[in-house]
Amino acid sequence: EKAVNLKKDLAEMQEWMTQAEEEYLEKDFEYKSPEELENAVEEMKRAKEDVLQKEVRVKILKDNIKMLATKVPSSGQDLVTELNVVLENYQLLCNRIRGKCHTLEEVWSCWIELLQYLDLETAWLNNLEERVQMTENLPDKLDAVNDALESLESVLRHPADNRTQIRELGQTLIDGGILDDIISEKLEAFNARYEELSHLAVSRQIALEQQLQTMRETDHMLQVLQENLAELDRQLTSYLTDRVDAFQMPQEAQ
Repeated sequence: EKAVNLKKDLAEMQEWMTQAEEEYLEKDFEYKSPEELENAVEEMKRAKEDVLQKEVRVKILKDNIKMLATKVPSSGQDLVTELNVVLENYQLLCNRIRGKCHTLEEVWSCWIELLQYLDLETAWLNNLEERVQMTENLPDKLDAVNDALESLESVLRHPADNRTQIRELGQTLIDGGILDDIISEKLEAFNARYEELSHLAVSRQIALEQQLQTMRETDHMLQVLQENLAELDRQLTSYLTDRVDAFQMPQEAQ
């Protein structure tokens, strides 16, 4: 009777493993939204816990069958053979579910990381847009133009590492058919805004550099002119002080 019950337990265990395999491993999942992906991750976590909780039952079954095989070899040997098959299948099921759970957790982590990088780069784009707007309607002063140029250049020196991560993470998920529509839409919008703002910022940078160069040249010319006028004024003052007749002055002084 004990052998019959153990045989029945083995059969039930095998049946449960078959159902678990069908439910958790053989279904085709399509992750078209973050909610679907998150639900799949949570489901696989529960599946892993469910499978691992059966470990105690498997151990008890194993001990009972080995004990029976020791006491009644004739009845227990066949059960040991069936037990080995069940143990092998159980271990395989555990490994596959652990693997799938790990994979889904990695995919979810990849998605979250992508969102974080997008948030960082979006904040940078917002800052860049603000700096570009600050270059408009500047007062016609050299210091103001120089400060605006330096401020814009400091933002433009932003490293490209985050954009590389966005591209690689997005492509990895899209290649796996995971959230591909949503990610493609996000990347397209981000890249379009990045290209537009970068082009505008570089154009403003070049314009400010040219404006600054012109202002410096004009400032230098004015300084030279001012120095020449000051020298001329000094000479004229000297002539007047010495009561020099106009016709005795150099032609330029006349």
